[in-house]
Amino acid sequence: MADFLLPDLGEGLTEAEIVRWLVEVGDEITVDQPVVEVETAKAAVEVPAPFAGTVTARHGEPGQTLPVGTPLITVEQAGGFREPGVVTGSEGSGNVLIGYGTPTASRRRRRRVGSEQAVPEQAVSEQAVAQHTAPQGGGHSAERPTRSHNRRPAVISPLVRKIARDNGIDLTTVAGSGPGGIIRRTDIEAVLAARTGASESRDERKDDRRVDRQGGLAAEPRDGERRIPLRGLRRAVAEKLRTSRREIPEATVWVDVDATELVATRAALNERNPERPLSLLSLLARFTVAGLRRYPELNSRVEQDEIVVLDAVHLGFAAQTERGLVVPVVHDAHRLTTRELAEAIGRRTASAMDGTLGPAELTGGTFTVNNYGVFGVDGSAAIINHPEVAILGMGRIIERPWVHNGQVVPRTMCQLTLAFDHRVCDGGTAGGFLRFVADCVESPVTALGDL
Repeated sequence: MADFLLPDLGEGLTEAEIVRWLVEVGDEITVDQPVVEVETAKAAVEVPAPFAGTVTARHGEPGQTLPVGTPLITVEQAGGFREPGVVTGSEGSGNVLIGYGTPTASRRRRRRVGSEQAVPEQAVSEQAVAQHTAPQGGGHSAERPTRSHNRRPAVISPLVRKIARDNGIDLTTVAGSGPGGIIRRTDIEAVLAARTGASESRDERKDDRRVDRQGGLAAEPRDGERRIPLRGLRRAVAEKLRTSRREIPEATVWVDVDATELVATRAALNERNPERPLSLLSLLARFTVAGLRRYPELNSRVEQDEIVVLDAVHLGFAAQTERGLVVPVVHDAHRLTTRELAEAIGRRTASAMDGTLGPAELTGGTFTVNNYGVFGVDGSAAIINHPEVAILGMGRIIERPWVHNGQVVPRTMCQLTLAFDHRVCDGGTAGGFLRFVADCVESPVTALGDL
């Protein structure tokens, strides 16, 4: 028997909700055959199995949320089974799920200035797997101090690592109950139970509370209340926003901009080439990329005690969908022409609306633009999309009285707002970037001629 564990489906994802099963118990499956469709905080994806065999069990029902690293299916007589993270040959299935599959080319690692390259947390080395023993019946050994502390623990779940870190548990002292000794969430919970004596009657602590399926405690709804589980996309958004507010000392600057020439220039460009139309957001994105080349500190991220300035601009843009707010990413936006950038934004917007964006199109952003003007508002103190360090917002475009050439006349105005991480730069840099983008909006013909 072999368990296929829910793999990490993208950067930082710790769980996924089962949408529908694609196989039944008793079905024969092949390598890379999709077995279940799940919805993560990033997108809905079909998960392929890394080995072949007969499905003997399915773990979970549609609507249930499973943490990364817990079993999805159990397979009998699995062919070509490999422990997660172990690559044994030069050829493979091409499966790109983190922790599974056998990619044909080694993955690139981004070099961090001043730091050693670390093995990804999700990966479990062949040596580490070999150092663990087989599962021990149904029990859990709480701690095993004899294990060498210089060996990497067999953990593939970011959630397991987080729980252990938050509770001060040394993973090298925990015996895993998963295949090849992989440490599961239940193993960590067993350690916590042994420490606190929490195996006492749960009913004594429940009172008039109930335990939800994520393991947290929630009050029973009172009359007139309606409770909505905070899960899936909404839960992921809430966690990211909370992380941003907790970790980033942000500041906000804004400016009113005369967008009269921008609107006219866009209309003229689209009239000349209606087959490849430009949106106002795409023009703002074009100016943003140019601004980041001048002020690269805003195209960075903070990692521990270092500011990592990034060469490539992977531009994210906020999109409101039926699932909620998502941020599709245009990778290598700095390499695209204005019309290519507009087309890339258009394609990702359409995919976001119909829910077909893949995890790769929703991760890796280095800077975000947000056109909240579509909601009819002038400004917003936007929350930075962690781990990025800045976000640029554009309010609604509306005619207002404005002093132009010494006279008060109606002009097409909008407000630009920049929220930035004060750790990476001061107000001079942030103001310089915002003023550069504003100047481009006010004189788009001159700006486009220089780009």
